[in-house]
Amino acid sequence: MSALGNARVRVPEQARQGEVIEIRAMIDHPMESGFRLNNVGKPIARNIVEAFICEYDGTEIFRATLHPAVSTNPYLVFHTVATHSGELKFTWRDDQGAIATHTERIHVTT
Repeated sequence: MSALGNARVRVPEQARQGEVIEIRAMIDHPMESGFRLNNVGKPIARNIVEAFICEYDGTEIFRATLHPAVSTNPYLVFHTVATHSGELKFTWRDDQGAIATHTERIHVTT
C-alpha cells in the first residue's frame, strides 16, 4: 500500500452567512500514470489519486474523480456557500488503497 503525503488546505477562518467562499486543497502524491519507464526501461507501476471528497458537517459538497493525466501533487480549487459554522473534511484516496484526511473549521457569522 502506498502512502499519501501531506495535505495542504486553505479555507477562510471566518465568513458571513451566505457568502461564497473559495477552498483550495492539495495533496503530495507522485501521480504515476503507469505509462512511464524507469531508468532501466521497466514500467513504473500506476499510482494515482483516484478520488477526492469534501464534506461540510457530514454533507458532501464537492467530489472529483482524478485520472492518470493529472499532474503530481493534485491541486483543486472550488467554491461553496458558507451556511453555518462547522467542520470541512477532506478525503483523498489513491488506487493503492491509501487514504488521507484533513479537517478544517470555519466560523460563520450572521
